[in-house]
Amino acid sequence: MSARLLAAVLIALTLSACGSPLPNRDPVGERFPKVQGASLEGESITLPDALAGKPAVLLVGYVQNTQFDLDRWILGLLQAGTPVQLLEVPTIDGLVPGMIANTINEGMRGGIPEEDWGSVVTVYDDAEAIVNFTGNTRPQNGRIFLLDASGTVRWFHDRGYSASVLLKLDELARSL
Repeated sequence: MSARLLAAVLIALTLSACGSPLPNRDPVGERFPKVQGASLEGESITLPDALAGKPAVLLVGYVQNTQFDLDRWILGLLQAGTPVQLLEVPTIDGLVPGMIANTINEGMRGGIPEEDWGSVVTVYDDAEAIVNFTGNTRPQNGRIFLLDASGTVRWFHDRGYSASVLLKLDELARSL
């Protein structure tokens, strides 16, 4: 990644984290908000509609530092063989990030193998709906959702990676 591109991505992610803090909340039992995003392959995706009919785990990150947390969740879920679709959802709120979304997405494509681009869905314009749904206190922690086949949140965690908590998620996912 070029230095200019990296600088643009870092500035956008920093600016996106400067919004008003909202207290975290547990959305279990509520339907995930309908939002529009795009996979890194360029496919337009409406969540949770695109997942209808099957359970899924959404791994939402608000700031670049969330990536470390999300990577641990993804690795653990893959190693456990959790039988649901996994989608990483970078959720980047704010005017500036939306204006340079293509640059940010190119930066992500540069660090993610092409075969994984379809499982990364970036949300810019509708990011506020997700932020309002979960809160943004401690933005470095991923927001991990287990959605049932109708898009209802059956399980939620936002306190950082925990192997024992991941096993509880895996158990519940297998029961859906």
